[in-house]
Amino acid sequence: MPTLTDIRAHSKWRDILEGQPQHLGLIVFLMLGAGALFTPVSEMSPEFWGLSVWYWAWSSMGLAVLHQVLVAAVFRLQLHRNLVTRLCGQNDLAIWTAVFIPLLVARPVTVLLTGVLDTQPIGTPYGLNIGIGVIFVGIALYGIHSVHQYFTIPRAVGGDHFREEIAAMPLVDKGIFKYTSNAMYGPTFLGLWGIALLCDSWHALVLAAFQHVYIWVHYYCTEQPDMAWIYGNR
Repeated sequence: MPTLTDIRAHSKWRDILEGQPQHLGLIVFLMLGAGALFTPVSEMSPEFWGLSVWYWAWSSMGLAVLHQVLVAAVFRLQLHRNLVTRLCGQNDLAIWTAVFIPLLVARPVTVLLTGVLDTQPIGTPYGLNIGIGVIFVGIALYGIHSVHQYFTIPRAVGGDHFREEIAAMPLVDKGIFKYTSNAMYGPTFLGLWGIALLCDSWHALVLAAFQHVYIWVHYYCTEQPDMAWIYGNR
């Protein structure tokens, strides 16, 4: 397995952009597709902080895009140029975690706000929505517990781009990771679908679909190429 120092010595500036033109193109495609599925909102619909469900839905999408674009930029600049460490010193990972976690938490929170305010139902039997929603939220909570307990937060925020010892950690095979190696992008994101179903919210369901597809865009355009560099699979 190459060291981070080796990677930075041999990579080129063009390697920072690997997969990112596709990433940006898919952002436009996915946002236009999701926006087309939003329905008109009545002037009498509920508001929160003076904003209707329509604004919260677009804000939720915008925050997800901001999160993943920022992650892509930080991952690449740190992996190939050690930029965050050069700017922040030994506090690099702590500062990055303090930026990453609030943006991550904002994703389900804004989906929930959208779902609570939404008056447009999904159109499927509510009892079925509740049953599936509870299962999905339960799976997501188990996934979050497994990430915290076994995978660890430093590793989850991309610590292998910052520290050799994190990159050298073995694969996790406990908790939800016994069943899938990609628990954070698969089962854990089912929680967004669960929120939408429990709220019986069409707009929240669209957001759940958008965010779940978009996190896989991050995986294929950013994380998979990075893992090839870090773990020597290029």
